[in-house]
Amino acid sequence: MSKSIELGKIFHKRGINKACVQETSWKGMRARDVNGFKLCYSGGEAGKNGVGILVDRDLREIVVDVRGVNDRLITIKLVVGGVILNVISAYAPQVGLVEDVKRRFWDYLDGVVRGIPHSEKLIIGGDFNGHIGVTARGYDEVHGWFGFGVRNEGGTSLLYFSKAFNLVLANSCFHKREEHLVTFQSKVVRTQIDYLLFRKDDRGLCTDCNVILSECIDAT
Repeated sequence: MSKSIELGKIFHKRGINKACVQETSWKGMRARDVNGFKLCYSGGEAGKNGVGILVDRDLREIVVDVRGVNDRLITIKLVVGGVILNVISAYAPQVGLVEDVKRRFWDYLDGVVRGIPHSEKLIIGGDFNGHIGVTARGYDEVHGWFGFGVRNEGGTSLLYFSKAFNLVLANSCFHKREEHLVTFQSKVVRTQIDYLLFRKDDRGLCTDCNVILSECIDAT
């Protein structure tokens, strides 16, 4: 669990009170303390996939429900000042996986979102393994025209899903320098694959969305 301890240290330093994490590689569904945070995670086979959500000391007291769907989806429900907030951590299959695996992921996510009443708030933070591209091109309702790269199949699936549920991709709504849009980079590639989604009516929940270099997405 040394990885989770390091995450806790980063979140403390950055003043982050909740976070969605993917590729945790932890087996089973559990909740545990991590450096002052409550970590809820859901995994399958050891060393494969896995998702989690961390909340700080203040928020952990108002978590009223945790649901581990599978090793690619987990959701928690909080009651904040009388407002019900649902947070989903998602990890979409990579482009090279078989179509049946991809379809099952979107079917499960579809079911989770459909089960959340419109009277409740919704945030989805996920590694969607897709590129939405620089421009909206047919998805003006959900793409804010400040994307990165060239759209691919995974990005199209994400945009289609967002349009179906009236969600907006927060990453694309704020004009940023390239280094604050890229969520994964190596010596050979720079990509944007991690996204935050909100219902369009709740866009006021997110006033900024920015990549913290070498660490994670930060939204306030």
